[in-house]
Amino acid sequence: MIMIGLWCVLLTCVIIFAVILLRTKERKETELDKPEVKKKVLTGPKCWPIFGGLHHLQGPAGPYDAFTRLADKYGDIYKIKLGAVNCVVVSSYNYVKEVLITKGHEFGGRPDFLRFHELFGGDRNNSLALCDWSDLQRTRRSIARVFCSPRGGSLQQEILSKIAIEESRELLSMLESEESKEITDGKKSLKPLLLATLANMFTRYMCSTRFTYHDEDFRRIVRSFDEIFWDINHGYAVDFLPWLTPFYSSTMEKLRNWSIEIRSFILSRIIEDHLKNLDSESNEPRDFTDALLLQLQSSSESNVSWEHIMFELEDFLGGHSAIGNLVMLILAHLAIRPEVQKKVQEECDLFLHQSDKSTDFITLNNRAEMPYTDAVIWETLRISSSPIVPHVATVDTDIDGYPIKKNTVIFINNFNLNLGASYWGEDAHEFKPERFISVVDGSAKIIKPQHFVPFSTGKRTCIGQRLVQGFAFVVITGLLSKFNVRPVNNNFDGLKKQLNPGCIAVPPDSFNFELKPREILNLNK
Repeated sequence: MIMIGLWCVLLTCVIIFAVILLRTKERKETELDKPEVKKKVLTGPKCWPIFGGLHHLQGPAGPYDAFTRLADKYGDIYKIKLGAVNCVVVSSYNYVKEVLITKGHEFGGRPDFLRFHELFGGDRNNSLALCDWSDLQRTRRSIARVFCSPRGGSLQQEILSKIAIEESRELLSMLESEESKEITDGKKSLKPLLLATLANMFTRYMCSTRFTYHDEDFRRIVRSFDEIFWDINHGYAVDFLPWLTPFYSSTMEKLRNWSIEIRSFILSRIIEDHLKNLDSESNEPRDFTDALLLQLQSSSESNVSWEHIMFELEDFLGGHSAIGNLVMLILAHLAIRPEVQKKVQEECDLFLHQSDKSTDFITLNNRAEMPYTDAVIWETLRISSSPIVPHVATVDTDIDGYPIKKNTVIFINNFNLNLGASYWGEDAHEFKPERFISVVDGSAKIIKPQHFVPFSTGKRTCIGQRLVQGFAFVVITGLLSKFNVRPVNNNFDGLKKQLNPGCIAVPPDSFNFELKPREILNLNK
């Protein structure tokens, strides 16, 4: 009986095993009948151990030119390991749009570079621009939007325009004084005075506070902001090789000291006064600083902390450095292109001397009436092709079917979007403001192509871009209405060599100009 039972068990096992084999065979045959789906695989340059592909980024035109050269070989999306960091570079607008717009929620992170932490009290998430996307980020942007992205015709827009005019007048008055003769003669740089003017535009608009040009603490803070702007627009090996940190101790210390000094100045010279006069009962902010402080006091459950509002105010006040560097580049491009400068001045003269105009100063609201000047600003942004802050994948995802692992750093190669012949034609590297101007219903209008995204796009687009464009426009028209801008000693080639594409930042101790007073033709005579 036992033997019969064993044989029954064995027979049952054989039958079960046979059924399993049969079903497995059927499944395999079914799978073979299906068309094979090939997974997309990213290619990229060969990388060394430890250092990765950092050597591929060498070259006089900077890493983004190198990214473009690599794209010619590996396509508009490719992988590259930089030190210890896995990276993907996207160079076509379709891929950029997918990263920044279509899947912006999956690529909302920022790189975890040590320098970013040093600048913001040890935590880059204190920064508005360098933090990962979060509910806190959304809250902070919503507070800033009313003040930093004012709508046309709004009260904020009028306040902005008024301040821009008044501070531009102060700048021109200073330049016309004997005190500034060395600047106008080209023996000293215009940049410190220009940055101080723009810093006052920001502190007046955002903090209802103004500082004199002779305030040493103010001037030192303006310089520190500019040093940081120059630094943050450049890459360092330590960003990708953290073990090099001991060799960058002096750099990290400088960044730390600049940011601490700025924070101390803002607290003692701006915030303390606002706290004394804050009207908590009416809940009506006088300015951006009040709005931040009222948000802090509005609810014990608010996710906005004291550190958050301090760093947010610092972030936006630092925006004056971006505009100052942009204006320096605009002036440089106009100085080496007298024919372009003349067209801007003719547009200024025509506007100021039309019979129906009662103003002696061009305002922020007049941009639409001066398309050529506006086009010069856009063309400078294009030709400078400053890099967009890299994004980071916050989940396992894909770009056009190419698998992207969580924590992969995505470089947006807008160098190619701004200077590629396939987007702009064979004259892409020439400075031609006319490329932004089209005639619509008999009037010249600014038309920007979809792929031109100097302020990024999607939910992480630069929230202060209207301030950048508006303040730059008022300063440029004010200066060119009064002065001819020339290279020092007519050294056109020397100035031109200092204008490398790939970065909107110019060195804190940058080139000088000769500013010669001009006679304005009265077109009414």
